[in-house]
Amino acid sequence: MLSVTLLCVGKLKEPYFRAAVEEYQKRLGAFCRFSVEELTEQRLPEDPSEKEIAVALDREAAELARRIPEGAAVCCFCVEGKPLSSEELSAQLGRWQSCGKSRVCFVIGGSFGLSEALKRRADLRLSVSKMTFPHHLFRVMAAEQIYRAFTILEGRKYHK
Repeated sequence: MLSVTLLCVGKLKEPYFRAAVEEYQKRLGAFCRFSVEELTEQRLPEDPSEKEIAVALDREAAELARRIPEGAAVCCFCVEGKPLSSEELSAQLGRWQSCGKSRVCFVIGGSFGLSEALKRRADLRLSVSKMTFPHHLFRVMAAEQIYRAFTILEGRKYHK
């Protein structure tokens, strides 16, 4: 069974967002071993310089990289990534499985995104929209899309 990890910069505090992610985590148990890992976002001053942001992103990237298992397929969510439909994401998951990948990591950065070094490491840079979403809401959206991708792979009726 495929192991799927959602690596997130920042803590999910709101109980309603946490409950939504837990619901998709429960549903995903039928298809994969799904887990969510959080790491603390680096603290920055109110109006950080580009250099301060870069240093913070590099520190976050180092911690994220430590949490990505060797050999895992890595998908970084980023605005400059490739937009995929739900069906295309499902097909990508299927390709990773058929290539013998046993682990997939989806990575969500903090409020300043992800470091370029981490994005270069990704097997897929995925853009969900040109719009900006709160990171906590996006975590729910990502979990739902991963669930939807598996239901498409399995031919379930969830996706319409």
